[in-house]
Amino acid sequence: MAGVFDIELHEEDVEQDSEDDITIEGPYDPHLNINDITESEGVETVQLSEQNVNPGSEKTGPQDFELRKVLGKGGYGKVFQVRKVTGKDAGTIFAMKVLRKASIVRNQKDTAHTKAERNILEAVKHPFIVELMYAFQTGGKLYLILEYLSGGELFMHLEREGIFLEDTACFYLSEIILALEHLHIQGIIYRDLKPENILLDAQGHVKLTDFGLCKEHIQEGIVTHTFCGTIEYMAPEILTRSGHGKAVDWWSLGALMYDMLTGAPPFTAENRKKTIEKILRGKLVLPQYLTPDARDLIRKLLKRQVNQRLGSGPGDGEAIKMHPFFRHINWIDVLARKLEPPFKPSLSSEDDVSQFDTKFTKQTPIDSPDESTLSESANLVFQGFTYVAPSVLEEMYKPPRIVKARSPRKSAFPAPSLRQPFSPRHNHHLAPNFGFHQRPATNDYPMGTPSQDEMMEA
Repeated sequence: MAGVFDIELHEEDVEQDSEDDITIEGPYDPHLNINDITESEGVETVQLSEQNVNPGSEKTGPQDFELRKVLGKGGYGKVFQVRKVTGKDAGTIFAMKVLRKASIVRNQKDTAHTKAERNILEAVKHPFIVELMYAFQTGGKLYLILEYLSGGELFMHLEREGIFLEDTACFYLSEIILALEHLHIQGIIYRDLKPENILLDAQGHVKLTDFGLCKEHIQEGIVTHTFCGTIEYMAPEILTRSGHGKAVDWWSLGALMYDMLTGAPPFTAENRKKTIEKILRGKLVLPQYLTPDARDLIRKLLKRQVNQRLGSGPGDGEAIKMHPFFRHINWIDVLARKLEPPFKPSLSSEDDVSQFDTKFTKQTPIDSPDESTLSESANLVFQGFTYVAPSVLEEMYKPPRIVKARSPRKSAFPAPSLRQPFSPRHNHHLAPNFGFHQRPATNDYPMGTPSQDEMMEA
């Protein structure tokens, strides 16, 4: 039986917090009227509300964002440019990615990829990775609110230019390398590096987007076997399903570098089967106008034998950063965003959409009604989806302005370009990728399920 203690308190032993002490100056008037005090000159009254008593507790939802432009469309929904209309960040421009739950839950892998993307966006913070600001859901939709990257896709700039100079490619590659290294340190393989998934901010710096095909919890020596990615940038070990690790990202970096400097990925053909054949057995042809350092780096990144590929060792991207192609790069300055971007977008305002495809931006922005409702058990899949970025929370929970009321017991109230026609992007480029990957509902293979013959060939 629990003991019962009789504690006697003595008044002289109780100490009051000095901050709660009230010093009475002059005689105390027990009949003082509070209304007389609040109407006196020099006294400020504050209307109490949920916002100033408990700031930041309100829930964020679609009603807090004004649709402004369509930035892209995909198999699962749309990407909008939006303006926040409530809260301390009211007026801020964001990108809003809307996903239909009904389309996602049909396939277990798509569900897993969507959850992984949201988790990775929350966990990974880096200067060259898009930032997730909010995540919320309704009965039938998922919403990801991302920073708006007004510089558009690297793909669009590469289309306009045709090819990049080596100095230009070196700038973009250096920022991408740091982003991939950061993901690898977190145990994440990116697996879908291509120009469409690289966006530029208003200053012209790189931001990786679209984390739907990422694989989490991959440490040194661990491999996975999922057949996914975009064919022209996929490493041979993904195509053969022999097991792959972080080195697949360095193969994709080599394919991207080749694309930047020549105008097309290194292995392309008129159909998917022949493209796979070239990736697995084709000869790498390097143009004579490339410098020896550029040719050497591309060769070392596009090694079919994983253990011979640059970056495949325990040092990960360090070996790539030490290559002579990057001899003039100060990597500390790269991380600090001190290098001058080769292209600074010409923007008229923070909500400028001139760097995006007019096919989308001219459309009327409409978030279609939430018609489908999932069962309670199906909705459990998306439990914990809601998120608010720490930077937003810091702003929301800043100490409110304190109005110091004067005690009524005090004496007075003083006042107080054009690309190659066989480019793979011409076939399936449907939306700017603020994390909006074009995955079909039945498979994680973005260009359709490979035929049995193609898989046997691979």
